[in-house]
Amino acid sequence: MSALTLRLPYEKYQRLKDMAHQPGQSVNRLLDEVTTLILAEFDAETRFMLRAKRGLNKKERGLELLTKAATRT
Repeated sequence: MSALTLRLPYEKYQRLKDMAHQPGQSVNRLLDEVTTLILAEFDAETRFMLRAKRGLNKKERGLELLTKAATRT
């Protein structure tokens, strides 16, 4: 585990502290959860962009797959 120093305006820190303590957790835990969500979103966007790049100029094949999927339901 690594330590990170984060400088925030006092008011923002107080709001985070209040937000974290409502469900009974620490600011550290709250920020850990938030960074997990941010990284998951980044990973999903990266995967999407890679797949989109692989599918570039393959419109007909994509439509075939959608038609095939629609007939199975």
